[in-house]
Formats: sequence, structure tokens, C-alpha cells
Amino acid sequence: MNKAELITSVQKTLGVECSKAHAERSVNAVLASIQKGLKKDKVVQLVGFGTFAVKNRKARAGRNPQTGEPIKIPASRTVTFKVGAGLKGSI
Repeated sequence: MNKAELITSVQKTLGVECSKAHAERSVNAVLASIQKGLKKDKVVQLVGFGTFAVKNRKARAGRNPQTGEPIKIPASRTVTFKVGAGLKGSI
């Protein structure tokens, strides 16, 4: 499912009184709120769904797969997702 399909699904779930534009604003608002929460608190927990968390990756050595040449991969930050029990049980 991509973002457009998610917006259509939200619109159908909310019923005929919800326009596609309103559903899109709702989805965008949720995604923006998750981003703000990650920036501020480093963790966003949705009980029954899962937890988004910011993780720091250390610098490490790697290899260029085409040439086999060793390269240095710099330290970075990434977002991880740990699935909640409710979501895990429904799949």
C-alpha cells in the first residue's frame, strides 16, 4: 500500500462525509505529528500498533560491492520501528 492508497482507505473508512482532500490532510497531519514527536522526544509509541524510535548508528567500515574497495561509512541517525502486540497478532 502506498500513500495514495492509504488516503483512499482512510476516506472510505470515514464515510461519505469525508472528502479525499480531508482524508489527505488527516494522513499528512498524522505523519507530521510523528516526525515532530521523533524530533522532540526521540520516541513515538502507539499502543497496540508499535513504537518509532530514533537510533544512532556508529561509523563503520564497508566495501564497495562493485569494486570490492574498502570504504568508511559515516555515523548517522535513523528511525526504527518495533511492532506492537496488537498489530503482530492481527497479521
